[in-house]
Amino acid sequence: MADPDSLAARFEEHRAHLRDVAYRILGSRSDAEDAVQETWLRLSRTDVSGVLNLRAWLTTVVGRVALNLLESRGTRREDISAELPEHAADAARAAAPPPGPEDEALLGDEVSAALQVVLDTLEPRERLAFVLHDLFAVPFDEIAPVVDASSAAARQLASRARRRLRTAAPEPVTASLAARAEQQREVVEAFFAAARAAQFQTLLEILDPDVMMRADAVAAQMGADDALTGADVVAKWISGRARGAVLAVVGDEPGAAWSVKGTVRVAFSFTVTDAGRIAAIDLIADPDVLPGLGIEFS
Repeated sequence: MADPDSLAARFEEHRAHLRDVAYRILGSRSDAEDAVQETWLRLSRTDVSGVLNLRAWLTTVVGRVALNLLESRGTRREDISAELPEHAADAARAAAPPPGPEDEALLGDEVSAALQVVLDTLEPRERLAFVLHDLFAVPFDEIAPVVDASSAAARQLASRARRRLRTAAPEPVTASLAARAEQQREVVEAFFAAARAAQFQTLLEILDPDVMMRADAVAAQMGADDALTGADVVAKWISGRARGAVLAVVGDEPGAAWSVKGTVRVAFSFTVTDAGRIAAIDLIADPDVLPGLGIEFS
């Protein structure tokens, strides 16, 4: 077990981030603080000596705690209008905690307040999947156990959330989400261009240092590695490959797919950070999962 003082110091390094995650999920400053405190209690009772990425571990824990709070209080409010009234945005801004670095990187204050109100229209697990993946770049494999579902099901939850937000959110929110999607598309396009041209250094610049690439069982049978971690390792594996992949929308997000005679055999799903780097790549080839991704070629 780690020294208590050392563990507390490491936790404090991530407190602002955890508070931002919890607030996005819960929409309440006091509830977010409760979730962060419960996360600390769980950390203090857990041996994390084998945890390689404490920030990621804490993010999934605070997400699980927030989801429990969300479901216990029945957060869905049917009376929220599809349009965001001005007084609702004012109330959201008044209730919001001071913007942290993630808030400033993710969204402007006006859009952030509007998004927070519209998030209340989502079901708890949809909200969690969307917030963790789209706002904080948590891979679906890590979200899956939090929502007690498979990675594919977690991806579908986030996809449903995006569709709801596109129809319910005011223009500033939808414009911001569209801008993020365009940024992701450019990153994915640059990734495949570098992979096909075997531009190793460019791949390193596009990939997050701790990037994870995972293949489902079917993709692994087709020759992909089950799991690769680290920019160097992933860049070496992908360099010179993926020539048959075509840009596509996968689960309402920019991605790619490889087809044989008009049938999609493998889909590439990406998690892209706000810094414009790829944090996770999922290779999906399970024929039972592919139809549910709603793949559309660009």
